[in-house]
Amino acid sequence: MKSLRYVPLERLDVRRPVRRSRYIAEHCRDKVVLDLGCRDETALMKCDTPHWLHGEIAKAATRVIGVDNSKDVPAEGLVSAPNAKILRGDVNCLQEVVHDTDIQVLVAGELLEHLPEPLAFLRQLQRLYAGRQLLLTTPNATSLANVILAASKRESNHHDHLQIFSIKTLNTLCLRAGFQEWEILPYHVYFTEMILASKGPRRLFVQAAEHMVNWTETAFPMLSGGLILHVTKI
Repeated sequence: MKSLRYVPLERLDVRRPVRRSRYIAEHCRDKVVLDLGCRDETALMKCDTPHWLHGEIAKAATRVIGVDNSKDVPAEGLVSAPNAKILRGDVNCLQEVVHDTDIQVLVAGELLEHLPEPLAFLRQLQRLYAGRQLLLTTPNATSLANVILAASKRESNHHDHLQIFSIKTLNTLCLRAGFQEWEILPYHVYFTEMILASKGPRRLFVQAAEHMVNWTETAFPMLSGGLILHVTKI
């Protein structure tokens, strides 16, 4: 992605979307992982599903250190799996929270859009963990949901979201953060919460809608629900 020309009608080479949790967990296999902003991913509704990212990472990794500023995380930390623990702390001040020197992979799942200074956050990772691998996911500005909702004068964003990213803006952040090697690929959207919260015909309808959206994402990757920034070398 480094060679983008940033002209208005530039055609982007975009891969077919992947399954977010599966892709990330596979790249964490047998590694020591730092999972940033992971508390939201430990929602009880997702615990027994492959959409619980923190849990999927713990199944594959050797060891997982999580960091989140949620008040639900006690001062002594929260054990989330036999090989995983979440520490309470600020992801923007990692040197004050994490003192483990064995970290090989950093994960930031659906975190970047919540941060007031995303570039400063990425520069911090480059400074503290140069040479490591980073897997970062975030909603896609050009997703199918955004396009459809815009036609009816609507928008879907959480009240904690401060920005939304596209392939080009993520690429710009990588350039300015000084990263060395990276790839940006789309991931499929899943209506997990809606499916788990519904029953009977309603659940079947939501599942059918999910399949239709995923098919469209495969045919038109830039309409995918989210993006994975895979930095192979920070």
